[in-house]
Amino acid sequence: MPRKTSSTRVRPKPASNKPNPGDEVAGGKGVPSGPGATHSGKRDLVVITGLSGSGKGSVLRALEDLGFYSVDNLPVELIPKFAELTHDNPSIQAAALVVDVREGEGLKRFPKVFSSIRKSVNARLIFLEADNEAIVRRFSETRRPHPLGTNKSITRSILSERAQLAPIRAMADLTINTSKFTVHELREFIGERFGSQRDESKIMIYVTSFGYRNGVPPDSDLVFDVRFLPNPNYIPRFKNLTGRHPKVARYIQSFPQTVEFVQRISDLLIYLLPHYIQEGKSYLTIAFGCTGGQHRSVMMAEQIRNYLVQAGFKAKVNHRDIVK
Repeated sequence: MPRKTSSTRVRPKPASNKPNPGDEVAGGKGVPSGPGATHSGKRDLVVITGLSGSGKGSVLRALEDLGFYSVDNLPVELIPKFAELTHDNPSIQAAALVVDVREGEGLKRFPKVFSSIRKSVNARLIFLEADNEAIVRRFSETRRPHPLGTNKSITRSILSERAQLAPIRAMADLTINTSKFTVHELREFIGERFGSQRDESKIMIYVTSFGYRNGVPPDSDLVFDVRFLPNPNYIPRFKNLTGRHPKVARYIQSFPQTVEFVQRISDLLIYLLPHYIQEGKSYLTIAFGCTGGQHRSVMMAEQIRNYLVQAGFKAKVNHRDIVK
């Protein structure tokens, strides 16, 4: 079967980016805190894979900036040799490579190959994915064809690719949904995850508001229903405003159940977040839902996001249904 790809591209490790001898293993799932820092003295090898359009190139470039010797689109049959060279070459303290559906039929051999190379190097597998809508939008913006060809729609290609990659996804040490990341945020996230100065408090938190009439966001980790709060939609002067408007927010906050709920949820999250970090979770999506997603859930998302930021966490807010 002919390969649907361009030639392999190699990015040499920057000579000035050397690992620190005293780097320690970071928390979570044991991701090293810097290039070459491992439990056993084995060299680092990070394999990046995942869906087309999910940001694999951005992650590879981010690792390159951290001092990883970087290779894009390395054939599966060459991975063992590459791992051997990485292990034996004292000038390469860490390496990263991308493997994906451009490999064609050879991708079926990857699970066996990857399991084998774990014996000689500290190999870790990052799987990148994104929601179908996000991937379709990215392909539309870049106007690039999907690697699986142009004889079917992007959506059908995405579904086919998900099926092909399912066995590899099951092997991943770290799975990242990049739907809400900008390129800058994704590179920053990788820097925090694999850099020499990893800060455990920098778990990425997304606080989302939504309307139940439009469905629960599928990527939600925690969902809270705030439809028990008084609804400003039934008050004429608030109907065409949103929960971001100070008057609407003050109205919702004037009820004791709102004040108590905010306090209880904030305390719960402050308790939970260190445990999520300890278990290796790198980002968390917290969703608040009301009927239409314009008033109560919006106010609550804003409140909780501000509380988390004040507590020292990195949090972003997104109002999915605020204009619907």
